[in-house]
Amino acid sequence: MLKVKDFNYDLPEELIAQHPLTQRDASKLMLINKETGEIEHKIFKDLPHLIEKGDLLVLNDTRVLPARLLGVREETGGHVELLLLRRVDLNTWETLAKPGKSARPGRIFSFGNGTLRGEIIEVKEDGNRLVRFHYDGVFEEILDKLGEMPLPPYIHEKLEDKERYQTVYSKEEGSAAAPTAGLHFTPELLDELRGKGAETAFITLHVGLGTFRPVKVEKIDDHLMHSEYYSIDETTAQVIEKARQAGRRIISVGTTTTRTLETVMRDRGKIESCSGWTDIFIYPGFEFKIVDSLITNFHLPESTLIMLVSALLGHGATMAAYEEAVKEKYRFFSFGDSMFIKSHGLNRQGRNLLTKTKE
Repeated sequence: MLKVKDFNYDLPEELIAQHPLTQRDASKLMLINKETGEIEHKIFKDLPHLIEKGDLLVLNDTRVLPARLLGVREETGGHVELLLLRRVDLNTWETLAKPGKSARPGRIFSFGNGTLRGEIIEVKEDGNRLVRFHYDGVFEEILDKLGEMPLPPYIHEKLEDKERYQTVYSKEEGSAAAPTAGLHFTPELLDELRGKGAETAFITLHVGLGTFRPVKVEKIDDHLMHSEYYSIDETTAQVIEKARQAGRRIISVGTTTTRTLETVMRDRGKIESCSGWTDIFIYPGFEFKIVDSLITNFHLPESTLIMLVSALLGHGATMAAYEEAVKEKYRFFSFGDSMFIKSHGLNRQGRNLLTKTKE
């Protein structure tokens, strides 16, 4: 059994992308043949030349909330930062609060000179705070004006344009982080893919901050995976299920899309309209039931995301690809470059046998 330390690699700090490229689809694209392990270096806008007629790309249309609120305590003027995690009801949110010692039940904080006021009503066992907000107007509109994007902790530069931490097809608000594999797409590129005979379908998974939490156990299977909300509507379910039954290649755009598709297949045996919470943990030894190929970014060492990639590509091939990416000075993490693990779209039994052989 592989251990967490087996997913570590050396990454020079200067390769951690601090800002998005001017042109979304100008990022590097590492093309990896899943069957042979062969690596080619491309540009993301080359993607239409790498797909085939009949391929189905499944993307996550979640939209990131500008969930970081900076305010002051009304009584003392002391500064506070709230990070919205989950909506409990119309006016109540589960949040992270800094500094936690000042965010005690009954205390009230002001944001935007009183445009928005938040009262701490409960401290949960894990330290998160429940906050009831008071305001006039529409909460989402106020949040859009006052809130900042909750960028990952490894990004230290301020983001000038909030939309650059959104995919161009983002639609359903609710994420604390972007599904970053999708940041490389442009409307024109999507149109070109469809013009080449590929189909697109959109699921929703709201990305939680747990995606950035390090795995702190030694053995992988001791890790407690975080839960995230997902949904698939009827139209999308029919498109994906039709492609699956026809044996067409299903290309998952991002680890979040992969987790959603594999959760539904595990729980229902087919893709159908549904919603719920998933804590699926995909690591080497996992048998994929629907995802053939994967478009993803380069992930943190010892993270659940690099483990998911390894489950599809194989541990050795994954770590070799990361070593190659460092050598070729790829940009890493949320605003970084991308990887396309390309499979020939083997049938389910054939793919599972191949995965077992690699592992």
